[in-house]
Amino acid sequence: MRTTRTDRKIRKWSCATFGAGLRDPALPKRVREFKAMDHARVMSFDCVMVVMAAKRAVPTKMKGKSDPFHRRSMIALQDANIPFLIGGAYAVEAYGGVSRQSKDFDLYVRPTHINRAMEALARAGYKTEKTFPHWLAKAGRGRDYIDLIFRAGNGLCEVDDSWFERAQDDEIEGLHVKLCAPEEMIWMKAYIMERERFDGADIAHILRSCAQKIEWPHLVRRFGPDWHVLLAHLVLFGYIYPSERTKIPTAIVDDLIERLQKEMVIAGRKRLCRGTLLSRKQYLVDVEEWGFRDARLEQRVHMDAKDIAHWTKAIPKEEKQRGKPA
Repeated sequence: MRTTRTDRKIRKWSCATFGAGLRDPALPKRVREFKAMDHARVMSFDCVMVVMAAKRAVPTKMKGKSDPFHRRSMIALQDANIPFLIGGAYAVEAYGGVSRQSKDFDLYVRPTHINRAMEALARAGYKTEKTFPHWLAKAGRGRDYIDLIFRAGNGLCEVDDSWFERAQDDEIEGLHVKLCAPEEMIWMKAYIMERERFDGADIAHILRSCAQKIEWPHLVRRFGPDWHVLLAHLVLFGYIYPSERTKIPTAIVDDLIERLQKEMVIAGRKRLCRGTLLSRKQYLVDVEEWGFRDARLEQRVHMDAKDIAHWTKAIPKEEKQRGKPA
């Protein structure tokens, strides 16, 4: 098969970055030409190992102060043989080095395991509820609680087998556990663009530390038709850290920009609003008054009209809890 100069450049960059075992070209448009190589695995690019090489910082709450509630929660799931991953603030510090005080403790489970996880925690004395049936359950004792997450709030980013295959080993509270991989953390957080919460800073911090170890073709595939969202965060990263922008593979950015250029000359056929995948409140006027179709009703999204109504109805209550007007 004849290769071009661009192909050779991509291969050279891939091998230098991920090791000789990687042969998946960075440009998605080339994937078909190298299909036989697409399944090659990265030899060793474990981002956590890079962060842990000196001594990985542990979230403040874990430093010098045990959290019996978190430990008890993890033991209950481990005893019930329910696989889970740790994400949220703990993973952000592990990968991005940013520590913040938070009561949240996010555990990620497969959708098929959510009921078993709730039952296991209930047997351990927790009060459990499936707060939002399309993505989130909670389990708590007194004022303490954990989040059991199996998708994103917009109905995307379902926790599947590959989350566990790519997870990173860690130890918390003397327990052997696994962290969500940085690619999945970026994917999950990329869609959070509410007025009161924007997770772009978390993504920028993870990229600053891990960009050169990320499996970029995998991350691009994760976003699928939502590659625009990934491109937006990559552009912001270059703006936030001018001196670090070369950590992002040029081939990846070039391909996404090329897609954008081709798309700009053709208007979409449907009056579709994808803003609801980024914010559950700020684009309600588009779908409720202006005649745009809600992207959350697309087949690829794990939400239906009932889920959307339930998710929307909770907005005033949550804003009140934060002390903000509805």
